[in-house]
Amino acid sequence: MDLFRWAYHVFRKLHFTQSAAVYGNLAVNLVVIALISLVLYYVARRAFKWVAIVMARRTSTSFDDFLVLNGVPKRTAWIVPLLVVQNTVPVALEGFVYWEYLFNKGFTILTLLLAIRIIGSVMRSLRDYLKQQPGYNDKPIDSYIQVVMIMLWIFAAITMLLILFNVQFGALLGTLGTVSAVIILIFKDTLLGFVASIQISVNDIVRIGDWITFEKFGADGYVTEINLATVRVQNFDNTFTTVPTYSLISDSFKNWRGMLNSGGRRIKRHILIKANSVKFITEPEIERLKKIQLVTEYLTHRQADIEKYNTENNVDKSLAINGRNLTNLGVFRKYINSYIENHPGVNSDLTIMCRHLQPTDKGIPLEIYMFTKDKRWINHEYIMADIFDHIIAAVGYFDLELFELPSQGKEVVEG
Repeated sequence: MDLFRWAYHVFRKLHFTQSAAVYGNLAVNLVVIALISLVLYYVARRAFKWVAIVMARRTSTSFDDFLVLNGVPKRTAWIVPLLVVQNTVPVALEGFVYWEYLFNKGFTILTLLLAIRIIGSVMRSLRDYLKQQPGYNDKPIDSYIQVVMIMLWIFAAITMLLILFNVQFGALLGTLGTVSAVIILIFKDTLLGFVASIQISVNDIVRIGDWITFEKFGADGYVTEINLATVRVQNFDNTFTTVPTYSLISDSFKNWRGMLNSGGRRIKRHILIKANSVKFITEPEIERLKKIQLVTEYLTHRQADIEKYNTENNVDKSLAINGRNLTNLGVFRKYINSYIENHPGVNSDLTIMCRHLQPTDKGIPLEIYMFTKDKRWINHEYIMADIFDHIIAAVGYFDLELFELPSQGKEVVEG
C-alpha cells in the first residue's frame, strides 16, 4: 500500500495541498500502471507469438499456423496487462468509491470485448483451416462463422447493457419482447440469409467452385464465396457479381455442376435447310452418294429393301412419289449421325441425334444433339465448330441448300 502513496509524500513535501497531493498521487499511479501494462503487453505479445510459431513449426496440422496468421497470440497477450490492471488499479483507487465503481464496470466490459475478439480470431482460423480440407472446401463455412459471431456480439451487447445500467435480465427480456418486431425487421436479411445458408448446405444446392448462371442478377461464372447475406460470383469476364443468399432458394437459377460431373457437355444446335432443295433421289444419284463412305453401307441396304418392297407391291415407279423412296435430306441426316458417332470428340455413350424441327418460313431446322467428351469451354467450342464446319460444307454434296436471308444491297445511281 505504501508503494502507491510515494507520490503523495513527494507532493506534500513540495507543499501541495492535501487534496492536490491525493489527486496527483492518483494520476501518477495510473500513468505508471498504464506504462507498465503497455511494456508487459509488448513483451507478452512477442513471447506468445514466438511460442506459437515454434509450436506451429513442430506440429503437422496447419490449424495453429492459421491461429498465428489471424492474430490469436497478439490478442491473447492482452490478458497479461489486464491481470496487472485488475490487481493494481483497485488499490490505487482506494478511497475513490465512485471511480472504483466505474472502473469495475469498464474493466468487465473491456474483458468481455477482448474475449469476443479472441473468439473471433479463433473462428476465422477455423474457417481458413476447414476451407483447406477436402470435405469442407466447397461448404458455406463463412455463413456459419458469421452466425456464431453475430450471436456472440448480441450476447455481448445485452451483457454490456445489463452492466452499464444495472438492469435485471428478466426486465431486459420483457423490453426486447415489446420491440421484437423492430428487431426482426432490422435483422430480416440476416435471418433470411441464415435460413438460406442452412438449406443450401443441407440440400447441396450450391457449393463454392460451382458454375452458376443467374440471369436476374447478371451472374454467369464460378461461386467464390458464400456468406450470410451474399453469394459472390466471379463472372467469365473477370467481373464480380453479388447475389443475395436467400435468392438462391427463392428464385430460379442454373447450376452447371451436373454437366461438369457428367460424361459430356451438351451441344444442341440446328441448321436451316431450304425446303425447295429437298427431293427424291434417283438411281444415278444413289450410286454417286455411295462414294461417301459413311453412308455406303446404309444406302446399299436401304436400296435393296426399297426395291424389294416396290417389286412385291407392283409399285409404278414412273413417278418418283409412288412407293418407298430415298430423299437427299434423309440420307444427309444419316450421314450426320454416322459422322458424329465416329467423331473422336463426341461421347458416343450419351445421346446422339439428328432430327427435324417444325418447319418455319426460314426453312427446315435440322437439329444436331450430342455431347462432347471435353467439357472445358474452349475445347467444347472448338469441337462444336469443327463439327458444324464439316456439316455446312457437306450440305452441297447432297444437293441441299442452306437458308440465307437475301442481301439487300443498294444500287448506286450515277448522275
